Amino acid sequence: MIATDNSFGSHIRIIGALMMRETVTRYGRQGLGLLWLIGEPLLFCFGVIIMWSLIKPAYEHGVRIAPFIMTGYMCLLLLRHLVGANMNALQANGGLLYHRPVKVMHLYLSRCGLEIAGNTMAFFVVYLAMLAIRQVDLPHDLLLFYSGWFLLAFMGCGISFVFAGLALRYELFERVSPVLQYAMIPLSGVFTMMAWLPQHYRDILLKVPIPHTVEMVRAGMFGEFTPTYYDAGYAFAWAVALNFIGLVLLARAKHHLEME
Repeated sequence: MIATDNSFGSHIRIIGALMMRETVTRYGRQGLGLLWLIGEPLLFCFGVIIMWSLIKPAYEHGVRIAPFIMTGYMCLLLLRHLVGANMNALQANGGLLYHRPVKVMHLYLSRCGLEIAGNTMAFFVVYLAMLAIRQVDLPHDLLLFYSGWFLLAFMGCGISFVFAGLALRYELFERVSPVLQYAMIPLSGVFTMMAWLPQHYRDILLKVPIPHTVEMVRAGMFGEFTPTYYDAGYAFAWAVALNFIGLVLLARAKHHLEME
């Protein structure tokens, strides 16, 4: 039984229980079950790598195509899955709020935790598979690699909170949000590197915070011999701001929803 106190441990237990419930609800107890949490992004990533390997040369601007696609597409999946999972989190699980210990943010944080865990494990498995067939090397800077990945996850949570909060308040935003998510793809920098762009366009794109995190992942992957452009402080400031705005929107959106 989940404790009703407001301690940090109690919140962690509630989020953990909701993550397990969401896993069973989404993937079921039969068949692959929990393994599909890893298998879904794994299949997507391998499919894109195989397709690009068939239509592209082995190297693009001196960068091997397989690790380039692996880093970019896994970053894209993490971002899209976080936004997609939280868009209807409250609507799908609103009944759980009748349990006094369960709060609105528990629902959103549990989905964030599930997506981050699943995509991180999938990235690890993809990396091992690519390493086994000698398509990638070990990361040159593991700390930078992980810093970029989890900073992207933190930013993705903030974006998902903003999207979810706006969708709860405005029905029109819920309808146009899929278009906005697709518009984020070319702005994310996952299918290009900043060094490949003319300086004018690179400066414009780097106003968007997402490419900074993707460049951090690739800097940790490829090392100093592949030029990368990022500002970790800029990306972190954006991530904090997005999470703060998202939390404000979700708090007000819940109040608005209760009045209806």
